Amino acid sequence: MVLRKVGKYEIGRTVGEGTFAKVKFAQNTETGESVAMKVLDRSTIIKHKMVDQIKREISIMKLVRHPYVVRLYEVLASRTKIYIILEFITGGELFDKIVHHGRLSEAESRRYFQQLIDGVDYCHSKGVYHRDLKPENLLLDSQGNIKISDFGLSAFPEQGVSMLRTTCGTPNYVAPEVLSHKGYNGALADVWSCGVILYVLMAGYLPFDELDLTTLYKKIEKAEFSCPPWFHVGAKSLIHRILDPNPEHRITIQQIRNDEWFQKGYVPVSLLEYEDVNLDDVNAAFDNAEDQRANQQCENESRGPLILNAFDLIILSEGLNLATLFDSRQDSTKYQKRFITQKPAKVVLSSMEVVAQSMGFKTHIRNYKMRVEGISANKTSYISVMLEVFEVAPTFFLVDIQKAAGDAGEYLEFHKNFCSNLEDIIWKPPHETSKLRISKTKSKRQ
Repeated sequence: MVLRKVGKYEIGRTVGEGTFAKVKFAQNTETGESVAMKVLDRSTIIKHKMVDQIKREISIMKLVRHPYVVRLYEVLASRTKIYIILEFITGGELFDKIVHHGRLSEAESRRYFQQLIDGVDYCHSKGVYHRDLKPENLLLDSQGNIKISDFGLSAFPEQGVSMLRTTCGTPNYVAPEVLSHKGYNGALADVWSCGVILYVLMAGYLPFDELDLTTLYKKIEKAEFSCPPWFHVGAKSLIHRILDPNPEHRITIQQIRNDEWFQKGYVPVSLLEYEDVNLDDVNAAFDNAEDQRANQQCENESRGPLILNAFDLIILSEGLNLATLFDSRQDSTKYQKRFITQKPAKVVLSSMEVVAQSMGFKTHIRNYKMRVEGISANKTSYISVMLEVFEVAPTFFLVDIQKAAGDAGEYLEFHKNFCSNLEDIIWKPPHETSKLRISKTKSKRQ
């Protein structure tokens, strides 16, 4: 097998694959050290608007350098790829260990919990709140030590910001105040998650576990749980102090450290020697991605509507609509309407926007697509409609209109009223125009 190189790293087999990246085994040719190389495709993260989130996650991981946190060494970039060089962890997830072995011994559970508290406390000292702590995000190295990973939902608030407001995390591990949507202290929310993890380690199952989310949230909000009989009295006491639904009364990390049960066999971790950490490589890699994103946005805004080819027109044709092949209902295309216009695309969008707003609807326009939404004409239901402008020929444009949400009857009424106000831009074949003139003349005579 021919190995590729990126910088000083020789790339080997793929060891994992996610939505936005592949993880490959690699080796530092200068030191011989094994590393994990996360390979991201620039165009993919730009397309899914993930640049800011991934850049934040990487910046946080590079700043948080602790023995119990997965180490991020550096970030490299090419024109099309971003390469994130990470510590290679071989022991798998703590979650898998619990699944395979069931509950862990008190001593082993305590050791993992001590390491978790050390790592989380260090993150907090750097102003970083993880917000998704759970056994699946705790890896184990070859020595059996914890490595906190996956900072994708972490918060790194600006100085002076004490309360977080985003509801995120895994429901079974989330603190009650996070679910309340009233703002919360990131450090105390992480402490709650650590308490749930300790319970899972010692019990082999969750303290809060209901299929129905409403019931689950009610139990979390009231901290309705009980410890199994094999829990040591000291562990029970500590867990109850951590899983206090009132964050103002909840035990802090410093108080956890002083707890008698926690202190047993506790040896504080030796921190790494001071290193001058900078984000130059991260900024260099992602600034290019942000430039690409800006250029792509400019291109999207400057280009005209999509051009339909012959196959597109066959699919859109009333008599040859292929939707019935995938939908057995006879009315599968009943709520899909379209019209032709010879007006410029921007004029069409502007006219449709004015008409929709005059009918009392809100409009959102982007790249020759328009979403119309609001309360129906009879004020009884909500409807949402998608409209898109396509170029059929240099002087002909097709507007496709589809119901996105709401009552079918209300949509048909909307379509009728909407199009009746757009007669000046809707193109009709010459024979239909002449018929229209004749009918209008007859009505005047009558």
